[in-house]
Amino acid sequence: MSTFAADLFAGKRFAVVGLGKNGLPAARALAAMGAEVTAWDDSETVREGADGLTLRDPTEGAFDFDALVLSPGIPHALPKPHPAAVQARGAGVPIICDVELLYQAVRLSGSRARFAGITGTNGKSTTTALLAHILGEAGILVAAGANLGPAALSLPLLPHDGVYVLETSSYMLERLAAVRFDAAAMLNLSPDHLDRHGDMSGYAAAKRHIFDRQRAGDLAVIGVDDPLSRGMSKSLPNVLQISGHQPADFFGLEGILADRRGDFRFEMRRAVALPGAHNTQNAAAAAAMARFLGAPDPAIARGLETFPGLPHRQQRVAHIDGIVFINDSKATNADSAARAMACHERFVWIAGGMQKEGGILPLAEYFPRIAHALLIGRDAPDFAA
Repeated sequence: MSTFAADLFAGKRFAVVGLGKNGLPAARALAAMGAEVTAWDDSETVREGADGLTLRDPTEGAFDFDALVLSPGIPHALPKPHPAAVQARGAGVPIICDVELLYQAVRLSGSRARFAGITGTNGKSTTTALLAHILGEAGILVAAGANLGPAALSLPLLPHDGVYVLETSSYMLERLAAVRFDAAAMLNLSPDHLDRHGDMSGYAAAKRHIFDRQRAGDLAVIGVDDPLSRGMSKSLPNVLQISGHQPADFFGLEGILADRRGDFRFEMRRAVALPGAHNTQNAAAAAAMARFLGAPDPAIARGLETFPGLPHRQQRVAHIDGIVFINDSKATNADSAARAMACHERFVWIAGGMQKEGGILPLAEYFPRIAHALLIGRDAPDFAA
């Protein structure tokens, strides 16, 4: 691994708006690569932490930049576009994200390192971390991040045989212009972020961007355990289908993860950090992508067995007096909560916060399994109703 050249973006002018998890590392990295960076955040408190950067609201004056790097959480269209996005559009300036810049930096550096992208409403963090873990077990040089872990422009420059494993949100996918994923996976689709995408079709269209610019010989993986993803898998050519509970190109059935050809067979009970059919589908995606990227089957099996899991995702935090305490606080929508509930026959449920699209009614089939419910946060009365 190495660093990017100090003159890689020399002569380029970027406006970076939003100096949070993605924006601040992007601004610093671009400056380190020779770009002229104008950085801004609407929060004065956040701006105070951006020492060493040129801070100026880019909407004040001529918008003469090569690109606007807009943090993923800031809208460029719906529900209301940020003023910088409005000016960028008016000036014909592309609106991009740090994943796009990473890809450009790698290619400008002459590296042919491959890119693997993973998206979906749920499971993308686990699958990203799992794929990176498997590739590491196979001795493949890997850098993982983007929506999960380090920001994209915090990742190092990899050589030709390296692999970038990137978790990509719908917000990021809308802002890619040149990125081509050698291997791309869309795990599942259920209602989420509809305020940003207008409706479900807009959300699905954003997710579908992960397959843009793929060529013959690249890998497109799509889960078929929900109707929306299944429909998408039928609308694209040469898709490798995955499932957590039914036959597919890579699938889980009766506790066994296998491929359609019968060359791979793994007992999922050995993967203690991956309980449930949803995690079997995640494992199918990671295994299929790892194989495509050069990991031999024994390394895939070893990676599945040794994967430690991620915090806040069905994380076993204690076992006291025969009771297992599980932190699944990353389950922030009904679909992801249902996947966790399906793994347990009887449980005490702690839930709350703010409702998302559809509320908790999609969980009704699991309510009989709840021994006690502790409802907290702003929308606790609505959950109780």
